[in-house]
Amino acid sequence: MAVIGEVIAGRYELLESVGAGGMSDVYKARDRILERSVALKVLRSRFGDVPELVERFHREARAVARLSHPNIVAVIDRGVADGYEFIAFEFVEGENLKTTIDRGGPLPLRRAIEVALAVAAGLAFAHEQGFVHRDVKPQNILVTRRGEVKVTDFGIARALASEDGMTQTGTVLGTSAYLAPEQASGRRVTPAADVYSLAVVLYELLTGEVPFAGDNFVSIAMKHLNEPPPSLLERRRDTPRRLAAAVEHALAKDAADRFDSMAGFAAELQACLDALAEPDGEPTLITTIPLAVEASSARRRRIRSRGPLLAGLLALLAAAAVVGVLESGGSRRGVPGGGGAGTATAVSLRGIGDYDPSGPPDTHADTAPLATSRGSTTGWYTQIYATPEFGDLMPGLGLLLDAGQATRVARITLSTPTPGFVATVLAGDSPHGTFTADSAPETAGPTTTFALDRLTARYYVLWITRLPPGDKAQVTDLSASR
Repeated sequence: MAVIGEVIAGRYELLESVGAGGMSDVYKARDRILERSVALKVLRSRFGDVPELVERFHREARAVARLSHPNIVAVIDRGVADGYEFIAFEFVEGENLKTTIDRGGPLPLRRAIEVALAVAAGLAFAHEQGFVHRDVKPQNILVTRRGEVKVTDFGIARALASEDGMTQTGTVLGTSAYLAPEQASGRRVTPAADVYSLAVVLYELLTGEVPFAGDNFVSIAMKHLNEPPPSLLERRRDTPRRLAAAVEHALAKDAADRFDSMAGFAAELQACLDALAEPDGEPTLITTIPLAVEASSARRRRIRSRGPLLAGLLALLAAAAVVGVLESGGSRRGVPGGGGAGTATAVSLRGIGDYDPSGPPDTHADTAPLATSRGSTTGWYTQIYATPEFGDLMPGLGLLLDAGQATRVARITLSTPTPGFVATVLAGDSPHGTFTADSAPETAGPTTTFALDRLTARYYVLWITRLPPGDKAQVTDLSASR
């Protein structure tokens, strides 16, 4: 990891950390040559020897370098120096849209549409240049202090004509709460996927909530595939009918039933914005929008009837929930999901590091928060250090969790794309130990629930004693309840 004060490439002086993702860190830096601030994204050193991740990092720079648009964060420089792969972007003085929502809740109608229009303009330009973003979410939308809106983080963008094999059918890329159904099922994406994701963002801007939430990646993905979105009109009663119809149209399960392009979605949003200025504040409905609503209602009936056909996708989603280490969009906040059913009360557990009493090198403590960050498709992971199993170097390795205060936990549920590892849950009063077993050992499946003995403790450890095939265990989602 780079150090604050370090100068990279003899030019970029690191001033402060401003974000972190699954494979890189972002710093505010001072460009000593041009005497200006820049955002410097630095690939973490341990990924420098992974060719596919380096290529993905390079691809981001190449993609954004071609996207010169007022609503897209611009690339300034890219290079390799002092052992670091880096990309220099324009520095945006402001905050990401997720922070705006968390701080102030739903936006006023006009502002929500204006923000969505600006994002649509940037994405439409990217589509014209042959790129699909594939990870449109509030964390990847920056708002300047002057109110300008800019799309960032094209780390998993894909060229429409790409045949480079970087991603394959059956691989799920993106962030669960904003995934288009075709992404959730691992199918090839088109610009229509960005239309869907932007509609989810607009829904959140208007209501303060995403249409589909859940305890883990798989449950959310299945909702994108199988459930109609909750009524926008019911969640926000002052929403104009035409705007609600436009969002519902963009959230169609079948990509062919959405707007035919991002530009088409933008045109309808502009019409909705213009209609807000009419005396009654309600847009005049045109015939195509009610027809779209009727078609959407018919699609909902078809969706309900085909539920059993979609059940077979569960295994694909669980196996493909995360392939590779993806960016988390610079957001450091995550809300752990609740576990269990019925009247169970969610317990907030936060991943804070590795528990490793033997202390060998090359652990992955910095990925621990990703295991408990709702909506993140990255996760905590650990790898083998000797064979067989953990060998003589270590008896196991654990994901350290903090409940914030002493509490009783009844169950912990985790999701993993690497099933087959054996683990148990430990509990204790100190992050340094001693820990006591609080559950029986379980062999992890794609989703596994550990029943606990309900010891009262503040700290818990998911203690892994046997790794799965491939010698790498990963946890992409973890929640708890009492």
